[in-house]
Amino acid sequence: QVQLVESGGGLAQAGGSLRLSCKAYGLTFGSVAMGWYRQAPGNERDLVARISSSDTTRYTDTVKGRFTISRDNAENTVFLQMNSLKPEDTAVYYCAAGLRIEGPYTYYGQGIQVTVSS
Repeated sequence: QVQLVESGGGLAQAGGSLRLSCKAYGLTFGSVAMGWYRQAPGNERDLVARISSSDTTRYTDTVKGRFTISRDNAENTVFLQMNSLKPEDTAVYYCAAGLRIEGPYTYYGQGIQVTVSS
């Protein structure tokens, strides 16, 4: 059974940093693409960062230059380093796994809250 478990969320001030982690269980981690989605109240869930099994990365325009996605295949973990945080980054962040970086992403974590205060 596949399970994705996020950690590292919480409260940060604008301009600050947070690092999210997602540990995967029950899948061949090194063979899958991983992504981070976020969903703010009243908004759709958006894919903000993704990384392929060969470490190709892609970002949505609103986080480019501020967020960095990385992975540690030995630890079955994907990270999202978030710098220069803005209040509009406030959302529930979800880790996701799929066969290809283009998607679809088949498995999702339970989500973790990130709140950025101004």
